[in-house]
Amino acid sequence: MLYREAGQFKTNYASDQALLPILQDRIGLFVILLIAFVGIPLFASDFFIGTIMIPFLVFALAAIGLNVLTGYAGQLSLGTGAFMGVGAYSCYKLTTLFPDVNILFAILLSGVFSAVVGVIFGLPSLRIKGLYLAITTLAAQFFLEWCFIRIAWLYNYNDSGAIEVPQRKFMEVAITGASATPTVRYFIIVSIVALLSLVAANVLRGRIGRSWMMIRDMDIAAELMGIRPLYAKLSAFAFSSYYCGVAGALMVFMWLGSAEVEAFDINHSFLVLFMVIIGGMGSLLGCFLGAAFIWVLPIIMRGIPSLMGWDVLAATTEHITNIVIGLLIIFFLIVEPHGLARLWQVGKEKLRSWPFPYASS
Repeated sequence: MLYREAGQFKTNYASDQALLPILQDRIGLFVILLIAFVGIPLFASDFFIGTIMIPFLVFALAAIGLNVLTGYAGQLSLGTGAFMGVGAYSCYKLTTLFPDVNILFAILLSGVFSAVVGVIFGLPSLRIKGLYLAITTLAAQFFLEWCFIRIAWLYNYNDSGAIEVPQRKFMEVAITGASATPTVRYFIIVSIVALLSLVAANVLRGRIGRSWMMIRDMDIAAELMGIRPLYAKLSAFAFSSYYCGVAGALMVFMWLGSAEVEAFDINHSFLVLFMVIIGGMGSLLGCFLGAAFIWVLPIIMRGIPSLMGWDVLAATTEHITNIVIGLLIIFFLIVEPHGLARLWQVGKEKLRSWPFPYASS
């Protein structure tokens, strides 16, 4: 009754093949966008925006990139952190070599350099797959980390070895640097994430996305049906690395303000991988759910003792939070191995038949 397709007739192919053919989905997306673009900037505090929402969106974008490669194309990668670093360092060099270039254009362009690097390290996928490919991407992670440390040109020979974000303005409003407010930076991030999410959703519904899924399910059969593995796999690596590169640039320029090589280490690669697994492989919605579960939920749990007035040590709160999050991860993987997105899908299927029970076999 609340979530039914009954009575929603399609009179042409365009409406039948729409991104959101069901009215309730369109209303839900409109409400989410309204909250994201209006509600949060108006009513949320700077602490909430800067500590929770900005990193949540950055990691969700990185999870989309990894999910395209692993969940849709079936190519396991452990180098997400390094590809994010390529985007961050590329954006830093673009802003220093071309200071008059708009910083937003530099952020979007930085993903192109990450895509090129991703294609280079994606070449072994033409011969190997599975855990062997994961080891190759792990080697890319360590090699790129070494480059970030040893090639001083990448960080302009800074004595600290860190990249520091310069102050840039757009239409007389500071969007990077110390004077940029969290609300302005949040507007930029949420706009870029919404745009790239829309692009990813349409690409995955099209010919390119279907070729990725065919390669994932059975690459030999896909090749026999006319899919070129070279083009499909390398395009998946390029698309995924572009998103990770843009996420890395946003992480440094719109969130951290400065970063060293540790910001792109193997721990971040595993963190994004956990978001994809918990959220749901092969689901764009799962990227946001996984990022919320891995990043937002621990912050909320750490703040519960102070909100309740409990006198608990910070170290104790940290340990309890890690234990609870670990138990929840095990619980959700047991209940639904396909992630939180599958649980949401099951919930929608039950709403379609509510209040009528399923027919017994």
